[in-house]
Amino acid sequence: MGGRKRMPEVLLKGGRLIDGTGGPVRPDTSVLLGGDRIVAVGADADAAAGRPEGDVEVVDVTGLTVMPGLIDAHCHVTLGEPASNDELFHHRDPAFTALLAAFNVGKVLRAGVTSFVDVDGLFDVGIALRNAIDAGMVEGPTMKSGSYALMTSVGGTAGHMIPDRGTAGYAEVVRSKDEMVQVTRRHIKNGADQIKIHATGNIPSRKGEAQVWTLEELRIVCDTAHDLGVPVSAHCRGSACTRDAALAGVDVIYHASFMDEEALEAILEHGSALCPVFTFLANLAEHGAKAGATSTAQEVFLGEMEQTGAMVKRAFDLGVPIFCGSESGFSITPYGHWHHREMEVFVRNLGMEPLDAIMCGTKNGAIAMGQVGEVGTIEPGLRADVLVLDGDPVADIGVLGDKSRFRHLYLRGAPVDLDRPWPERRPVSGEHVVNWSAVPLTWDLVHP
Repeated sequence: MGGRKRMPEVLLKGGRLIDGTGGPVRPDTSVLLGGDRIVAVGADADAAAGRPEGDVEVVDVTGLTVMPGLIDAHCHVTLGEPASNDELFHHRDPAFTALLAAFNVGKVLRAGVTSFVDVDGLFDVGIALRNAIDAGMVEGPTMKSGSYALMTSVGGTAGHMIPDRGTAGYAEVVRSKDEMVQVTRRHIKNGADQIKIHATGNIPSRKGEAQVWTLEELRIVCDTAHDLGVPVSAHCRGSACTRDAALAGVDVIYHASFMDEEALEAILEHGSALCPVFTFLANLAEHGAKAGATSTAQEVFLGEMEQTGAMVKRAFDLGVPIFCGSESGFSITPYGHWHHREMEVFVRNLGMEPLDAIMCGTKNGAIAMGQVGEVGTIEPGLRADVLVLDGDPVADIGVLGDKSRFRHLYLRGAPVDLDRPWPERRPVSGEHVVNWSAVPLTWDLVHP
């Protein structure tokens, strides 16, 4: 009788191995893949590949780096790279959002990302896309998905675009403690892998972000989700909010902007992990002028990154798990281009050792995925998510952003075709906001 043909084992022979654990580079080390698993590493891989009954494809990777596929712990695959909140909240519909997300997830994969967390998004499309990937309908990295971000009516970063009730964009507003429980349970019933709270937000009449959830409210969501075995994350820009999120039991704190000693102590005591998501800030601070950002915005983001970065490095040194997140999904962080960037920031701005930064973007990311012992390192028994590149990320961490150097990529043991042209498309009518002008056309502007 017929059946599925068994995939041959693949021996990646003689490469420079970075195993993702933070341990030293291992030269001339082979890795044997079988099915969707890593079968053996080193001499054991060479020996196993030499069995007479073996069906082994040998791939010579001498001089190349072999490492785990990247894990992006903070992505927005359904947003479609808006340049403004107006685009995001008023120029998206469910059908187009789903088609666009399925198109863009291939870019995430081609950037060397084999697993990612879609922290929140539009219309619950992320949950459907995750299911489609799992079912083999869409090619993409292994995906974990949130639902809408929980907000109070004063929460979020979109000001008056956040409604007083219901949903808009990536937000769902909860108006009472009872609704916090009900909506959390509904998100979990609908398939959310995590619950995200937008714990700080912009109040239009104030500068910066304010804490818009109380400690009690944060605890209600954490307790409800944890009772159902689901982790909670929180967007926190501010030290007091970071402290309260840790006290409430939030599992992953995003940003942790301007974290102080009291907040760090709460994190250490209660076991929260940190995903600072510096990529958006770094891109604006260092390259924003090329994309039209103002010098004032660049200075603000650079200052936040420098002040927060020092405390994140301290947290890492004290044993707090740190994840890498790209914030991909906005015009300043387009899909497939910046998934390595957080590791680059950790090395160049925080003074982290390259192997530690890579660990944050691989092994530690398994915590964010809820798949510790399943992904994130090159070890026997783990999933065969493997990136092979021409270059040494220990000498230059930025090489991970150069897709022209990628030689092989294995996703769940299957080779990804890296020779296909990069996915390109044309804009869809109504997708983007078109301004009449960048500034008011005053008489004085015309007659200087």
